[in-house]
Amino acid sequence: MAKVSAVNKNNKRIMMAKKYEAKRKKLKKIIMDKKISLEERFKAQQKLSKLPRNSSKIRIMNRCEITGRPHGVYRKLKISRIALRELGLEGKIPGMVKSSW
Repeated sequence: MAKVSAVNKNNKRIMMAKKYEAKRKKLKKIIMDKKISLEERFKAQQKLSKLPRNSSKIRIMNRCEITGRPHGVYRKLKISRIALRELGLEGKIPGMVKSSW
């Protein structure tokens, strides 16, 4: 199991990213638009930099839903390789069997 504080910190980042998503998108659209004056784009850039860093989507870590492990996580299943193996051995994942050759 991962540290509870690390999992909670990541959950906080997820909530902040959702909260500021529309605002960040709007500001980035202004910044990337070459038709808008340089001053307005610069002001938008400053507003974007004033937003909390943890409101950025890139700071969210993919963590296992079961254990909270940050590495070896399958994106599609949202669980780590270790948790996947344990669930497979317990027979909780349909169609998954231990390989032998």
